[in-house]
Amino acid sequence: MTTFVLVPGMCHGGWCYRELTESLREQGHRVLPVTLTGVGERSHLRHAGVNLETHLQDVTALLEAEQVEDAVLVGHSYGGMVITGAADRAPSRVRSLVYVDAVVPGNGDTMWALVSDRERHWYLDVVDTGDAVRPLPFFDPRATPHPLASLLQPLRTTGDLAHVRRSVYVYAAGWPGPSPFTATYERLRADPSWTVHALDGGHNLMRDAPDALLKAVLDAAPDVR
Repeated sequence: MTTFVLVPGMCHGGWCYRELTESLREQGHRVLPVTLTGVGERSHLRHAGVNLETHLQDVTALLEAEQVEDAVLVGHSYGGMVITGAADRAPSRVRSLVYVDAVVPGNGDTMWALVSDRERHWYLDVVDTGDAVRPLPFFDPRATPHPLASLLQPLRTTGDLAHVRRSVYVYAAGWPGPSPFTATYERLRADPSWTVHALDGGHNLMRDAPDALLKAVLDAAPDVR
């Protein structure tokens, strides 16, 4: 049995992983889908102070409270910022990282800096209170505004993640336009320390390619397949 911790991207809650969660549990794995503070069913907790640090604490506190060891952290899109920081903060509790069409940040990076001008233009469409980015029209109808500060705060890491035993990148090859993650995909597929998959689907691979995504996620724990 492997413990999978599933971190959603912007504006989404842990419910976006429902099919993946059910499939992993059917195979006997422990699965902990996360909804980050200020988003989804936790949107009532949103305020101007909710930032990337808050979301790192969401995940590291869960790892501690659930006494998780050797977890596979899965992050979609913005979730790549969160799983990277959480793995750095809790090295004894994390075995592998899976980035699902996500950013792969280094120390000092921000979500704002890692995406394209198209995404940055979207980030400027904030709610009336000015503290959150509105969901895009094609998002799940349950999507809620996302805390803006989390996109602007730099990630601060202390190590090189050498303790991570397996790093997997899952690229969505079916964007309707240019993908902001193409450069990351090209870089990582040339790196022998990474396992890279390109799936036929749009950015929401959980919806567009659930079976292929399941196989790719399980690739982070090959000893249990």
